[in-house]
Amino acid sequence: MSGNAQSVSMPFIAMPAGLAVVIGGSGGIGRVICQKLAQCGADVALSWRSNEAVARETAAEIAAMGCAAHIGQADLAELDSVITFFAQLAATGEKISSVIVATGADISMSYVSEVDPAEWRRVIDGDLNGFFNVTQAALPHLRASSGSLTALTSAGIVRHAHRDILSIAPKAAIESLVRAVSREEGRYGVRANSVALGPIDAGLLHRLATRVPESFMKAVASNTALRRAGTAEEAANAAVFLASNAASYITGASLTVDGGFSV
Repeated sequence: MSGNAQSVSMPFIAMPAGLAVVIGGSGGIGRVICQKLAQCGADVALSWRSNEAVARETAAEIAAMGCAAHIGQADLAELDSVITFFAQLAATGEKISSVIVATGADISMSYVSEVDPAEWRRVIDGDLNGFFNVTQAALPHLRASSGSLTALTSAGIVRHAHRDILSIAPKAAIESLVRAVSREEGRYGVRANSVALGPIDAGLLHRLATRVPESFMKAVASNTALRRAGTAEEAANAAVFLASNAASYITGASLTVDGGFSV
């Protein structure tokens, strides 16, 4: 087991039988979600778009915990690519019991008046349309298993963070899709929820830190009630909980994990 895997600790939570799928499992938060799912005894599948090496490292960590691990490439902007990814997972013979979407676009921090229309289209296509494609591809499998769909979104939907519209706008639409799925697919036993994240010290925030002044990052932390950014583990805990049996009567909910940013 790798050092990263050993550092992740979580009380045991019972997961539904079957395969837990993490879309974006090679990312900063997605990787920790994969590790926590395996700690809870779940077999895990994760998608990657461009970082196959990290996906394979994560799969090795999962296998070291005694759980099955599957990886596959998926371009979320292409529906056929996503459908193929889920078909390959179904071919393993395991039912797909949960899908967690832990993706987010790299964005410039821009005021609405300064957003590049080309970047807007790229982000909407990858983030929002990508989530729609995952939903369309995953629902037949989730209906068969009475499974769950969980999306990582943004606490900025509640309290706007200036110059963050490229992140907030697609996540707000994703929240609407989650609520639609929860209402329409509940008759099949399918649950759909979201985790609205504030500043998390991983992935996108790390990359943002290389492009903005240090004072900006300090302001991000001070704008939370807890005066700090969250950790990838704190974000992952919420996502794993919503996918677990402990959340079996929770659907259409948005669990805010933001250190009090939206208060």
